[in-house]
Amino acid sequence: MANDGEFNAGTGRDGEEEEKNVAAWLLGIKTLQLQPYHLPPLGPQDVKVRIKALGICGSDVHHFKTMRCANFIVKKPMVIGHECAGFIEEIGSEVKSLQVGDRVALEPGISCGRCILCKNGSYNLCPEMKFFGSPPTNGSLAHKVVHPANLCFKLPDNVSLEEGAMCEPLSVGVHACRRANVGPETNILIMGSGPIGLVTLLAARAFGAPRIVIADVDVQRLSIAKNLGADETIQVSTDIKDVGAEVIKIQNAMGSGIDVSFDCVGFDKTMSTALNATRSGGKVCLIGLAKSEMTISLIPAAAREVDVIGIFRYRNTWPLCLDFLKTGKINVKPLITHRFGFSQKEVEDAFETSAQGGSAIKVMFNL
Repeated sequence: MANDGEFNAGTGRDGEEEEKNVAAWLLGIKTLQLQPYHLPPLGPQDVKVRIKALGICGSDVHHFKTMRCANFIVKKPMVIGHECAGFIEEIGSEVKSLQVGDRVALEPGISCGRCILCKNGSYNLCPEMKFFGSPPTNGSLAHKVVHPANLCFKLPDNVSLEEGAMCEPLSVGVHACRRANVGPETNILIMGSGPIGLVTLLAARAFGAPRIVIADVDVQRLSIAKNLGADETIQVSTDIKDVGAEVIKIQNAMGSGIDVSFDCVGFDKTMSTALNATRSGGKVCLIGLAKSEMTISLIPAAAREVDVIGIFRYRNTWPLCLDFLKTGKINVKPLITHRFGFSQKEVEDAFETSAQGGSAIKVMFNL
């Protein structure tokens, strides 16, 4: 099965492929090491991709800092990373849609294709999902990976490899907008202006949302959101006692009813703010999963028929993301704030930069 490669400690001669292919292995808390990565055999419907651009995701940082993200726990050495794009180096015997040399963006999750969720189209919820860099599945911060051809999407000529890698985080925003039926009459509140909040802002605008308000504790992040097209930005506190007053500020900033709120953080306070700020009959989408448990009051929102919608990754989003990038409806380039190469020191520095937050939005590797 694609991306079920093996860890090879040391630099001994363990076969030709190990010498050619190196990956960033997560060995322990804040311990990453470049080591050989032995790839699985190329199946008839697989392709071998030389990775050229890879972005660091918040989940990668959680794994790096704590060896876990929510209920996904790293129990053995694992190749990290999943937001990626590269060149096709080799194709399986049955692959007709791609050729050697094609530039592609990779959708990182391999579903089983057999369960009722997969058959009904909700393959992102497949219980047997094998997802790059989500334990125990190896990721894609490597020179080369093997992946199913149907999860590799050819890049338009005017879309760069870095933009191709950005299709992964952008897909989260696109999927959320689809789930919430965002359109030209949907006024949007976004809680959190980190990377996912910002791609949700870009996606909502591309879906036609006429007015978008974004809230965060960080003035610097709010400034970035404003530059990316937010109509209003609201600085909020971390104190849950401030929810009532902040809801009024947010509603005044919107100037009309908030139809859909996206919580891109996932704290008690952000979800409480979203539930209270959203108009009766509106929707709240929970995208951020900062906590595995929340304690919030649902009854007032339920009494106003505010729908709560769960968001988990994405499904069938890459073609639309690539079209948004090709046509210029979405520009993800301003989100890429830091770039690193692929040496031991640069890998360590890149993850430390991303973990510190601050001015770092999307940290990108150029391999």
